[in-house]
Amino acid sequence: MRVCVFCGSSTGRGERYVAAARELGRVLAERGIGLVYGGASVGTMGEVADAVLAAGGEVVGVIPHGLVDRELSHQGLTELHVVADMHERKAMMAEKADAFIALPGGIGTLEELFEVWTWAHLGIHRKPLALLDVDGYYAHLRRFVDHMVEEDFLREATRDMLIVDADPVRVLERFADYTPPRAKWADRAESLEPDVR
Repeated sequence: MRVCVFCGSSTGRGERYVAAARELGRVLAERGIGLVYGGASVGTMGEVADAVLAAGGEVVGVIPHGLVDRELSHQGLTELHVVADMHERKAMMAEKADAFIALPGGIGTLEELFEVWTWAHLGIHRKPLALLDVDGYYAHLRRFVDHMVEEDFLREATRDMLIVDADPVRVLERFADYTPPRAKWADRAESLEPDVR
């Protein structure tokens, strides 16, 4: 099994996000779960990758040509794929992963999360996804998602397919028990996007 982790090229404020990234990496490696991520050596991206590697785990990085120098591609990975652009990066990461976790991060992290969440909503994949909610980092986002449900722009079933927990062990345990809800337009979903299941 491999988990795709969305995270940042920054480490954020203080040490808590770095500590969470390292803990997630250690837990993945200890459970024999490979990491798929954005291929950088900096920020929480580098921290989670280094933690997996230090614990003897597998790390697959995917980075676009244009970010190799800016994000400082990690040279010590099990596999590093340099791709043409962000679209190819996200598609390859999704194809190589069996589940998704978003660590605290910026707009790139959110964009990646919302894309795979949308794909799950449409039935393009049936893989579990989660927020690792370190110190309530995603509390405001969760309230806004609740507001989307209240205003009838989002189904409760779609909201509830996103697992939220602060403990990476509990996230992985919930992945093991995950049953995806019936997707919106499930009978038409096959024609919408390339197969990333």
